[in-house]
Amino acid sequence: MEVRQLRIFSVLAEELNFTRTAERVNTVQSNVTAQIRSLEEELGIPLFDRLAKKVVLTEAGRRFLPYADRALSAMDQGQLAVKFGLEPAGPLRIGAPESVLTYRLPKVLQRFRKLYPKVELIFRPQWDAPLCESLEHGKLDMAISMTDEVLSENLKSVRLRTEAVFLISDPEHPLADKRAVQPEDLAGQTLLLTEAGCSYRKKLDDLLARLGVRPGSTTEFSSVEAIKHCLAAGMGIGLLPEIVVASELKAQKLKALRWDGPSLDIATHILWHRDRWVSPSMEAFLGVLTKTLDAN
Repeated sequence: MEVRQLRIFSVLAEELNFTRTAERVNTVQSNVTAQIRSLEEELGIPLFDRLAKKVVLTEAGRRFLPYADRALSAMDQGQLAVKFGLEPAGPLRIGAPESVLTYRLPKVLQRFRKLYPKVELIFRPQWDAPLCESLEHGKLDMAISMTDEVLSENLKSVRLRTEAVFLISDPEHPLADKRAVQPEDLAGQTLLLTEAGCSYRKKLDDLLARLGVRPGSTTEFSSVEAIKHCLAAGMGIGLLPEIVVASELKAQKLKALRWDGPSLDIATHILWHRDRWVSPSMEAFLGVLTKTLDAN
């Protein structure tokens, strides 16, 4: 089993297309086919089903993928360790929700680049569940997650801070001036929420389900910025971290409802795989991140 075979397998598992895989690994399609066939023969089981115009992972392929990704990640880490030694340098892949990337990381990035110019930071926006999977498969080096739950026993975490999370509306909404908004007040209301993989959205969903409260309708967005614009247009009630809406609240373009239910605040953690070598770049980023957030 060769490293090149594993790399081709990993790319094909992502692309599910032989032509695009060949382009990404800088080879011809026939070589991709040959390398995959050789790997399957060595393992003694098909890793892909070749359908009419489609390639899909078999069950064996899905089981093999995280091991292949972790092996490739370990090889990459080893090369960086030999190349750069103890100096923070090389690529560092970090995943985080959009709200963290947009509103928490700019100051971190500014300080980090001044201190460690040889590190190439690569940020990837993801919600909490995909972040966990990306870490376990070696697709990310570290991740910042907004969650109160332990995502996986395979991950190590450091708690960073607690983010205040508010129910938000436009100032003219019927609930905007209510002295105490109870969970039951959300019955029949239009909710504008983040995707289902978002932990603070799940916190509200679980609370309403537990109390038997049914909103009138729920509109789901992949962008917190889109939610803010729709809230300002009077389209419903949203659930967003305070950092996302701080300027709009100050300008009185939006209003935080006076929530009188269980806390919707959420913890922020930085995560990495417990079996992963913590590189100098990872240690450096963790140090700058914690110091910057503590200062704010």
